Amino acid sequence: MDGAMTNARRLFLIRLLHTVIYVVMAASALLVLFAGLAGANGPWLPPALVLILIESVVFIGFGLKCPLTAVVVRHADGAPVSDTLMPERLTRHTFKVFGPIFVIGLALLALRWLTGWWPAS
Repeated sequence: MDGAMTNARRLFLIRLLHTVIYVVMAASALLVLFAGLAGANGPWLPPALVLILIESVVFIGFGLKCPLTAVVVRHADGAPVSDTLMPERLTRHTFKVFGPIFVIGLALLALRWLTGWWPAS
């Protein structure tokens, strides 16, 4: 092999990156919900909030579509392929599931921060 990356390898790496981002963002949304429900506050909360804010800006900037999905489609050469390494049936409703999880968590955090209602550590 001449060292050039094949299209299949490039597609795999893009899907792997997208999968890692998906898992990190899902975990971030769940962490925000946990913080809102339990009153937990740790060093992991600000990065989770910042990551979700960045992701929101990216989605809004790309017309409510993930830019990596378009990259996967471009490299798939017309073949039907999921944009992550997870089955599409698990990722199909991402916005419907994790959007409300994040919004509820954020609302609970805002309530806690505005009212000072926070469990003693």
